Amino acid sequence: MTALTKYQRLEATGLWRASPEDQRREVVISIGDATLTISNMKDQALTHWSLAAVERANPGEEPAIYSPDGDPGETLELDASEAQMIDAIERLRQAIDRARPHPGRLRILSIAASVAAVIAILLVWLPGAMRRHTVSVVPEIKRQEIGRALLGRIERVAGKGCTTPETSQVLSNLARRTGARRLVVLRTGVKTSLSLPGGIILLNKSLVEDFEDPSVVAGFILAERARTNALDPLEELLSAGGPTASFRLLTTGEVIAPILDRYAETILVAPRPKIPNEAVLAAFAEVGISSTAYAYAIDVTGETVLGLIEADPLAGKIAELVLRDRDWVMLQTICGS
Repeated sequence: MTALTKYQRLEATGLWRASPEDQRREVVISIGDATLTISNMKDQALTHWSLAAVERANPGEEPAIYSPDGDPGETLELDASEAQMIDAIERLRQAIDRARPHPGRLRILSIAASVAAVIAILLVWLPGAMRRHTVSVVPEIKRQEIGRALLGRIERVAGKGCTTPETSQVLSNLARRTGARRLVVLRTGVKTSLSLPGGIILLNKSLVEDFEDPSVVAGFILAERARTNALDPLEELLSAGGPTASFRLLTTGEVIAPILDRYAETILVAPRPKIPNEAVLAAFAEVGISSTAYAYAIDVTGETVLGLIEADPLAGKIAELVLRDRDWVMLQTICGS
């Protein structure tokens, strides 16, 4: 209930007595899960009243006096200074009263509202919940299988990934240095970098051909890893494929070819979601690589990436090489140029 959630952390003090023969004592009142909790000043619960059964003995008068339904001898007195708690109790009582069944037209309206709420949940909440559940239970080997299948579709559009016998090990070394599982260099298609399910990161060949410092391409890899932590590539694929994609993967373990084809065509041109500098810098710090070269590759003036430069986790430190010079020069020829 929205009204209940709003007041769940609200507390107040009041005077409570268990029966007319008992002396009033100062207590702390808090609104819990469908109950009004009355505790002593040592935070020990004395009693719980059901919110649905709270009755006010003196409507409109101060101090406000409440009792549990059916026991007017047990009372709770709230001074006017506790106006916020009084207001909360009154609002909750009204909300609960509105939720009670009413005969005739009100009952019909209540049923209709309930049906509409269920439909809204099915249409709005269920697809996302099913997608998130599916993503959480898909094993890594299946993710890698989906990633390879998606890569095959992308290579139909962008061309086969660049590879040579000499650079295969160098690319593996770069993947290991940056914490990636697999790197694929493409001549066209992907603008800079792109993550696929199963830990596959696509890189445009310009990232290895156009820069002198291997920290640049390492930076794009690390940025993709940070983006993957924020948005799972598999969830992104299933979101684009709609509820049927999640349902089919959950029940059959497969993503059908048309969904992969459509996603491969759109993901290459869709803008990539931005990620906070803090997440990117954390990825750089994790593997001990400077973020400055990557920042200047994004903006040569440094104006729009000042945060990545000034908060470089390796500033003033001696960083471990990303790649040996010989390996970097060799990797720059991976696409034959």
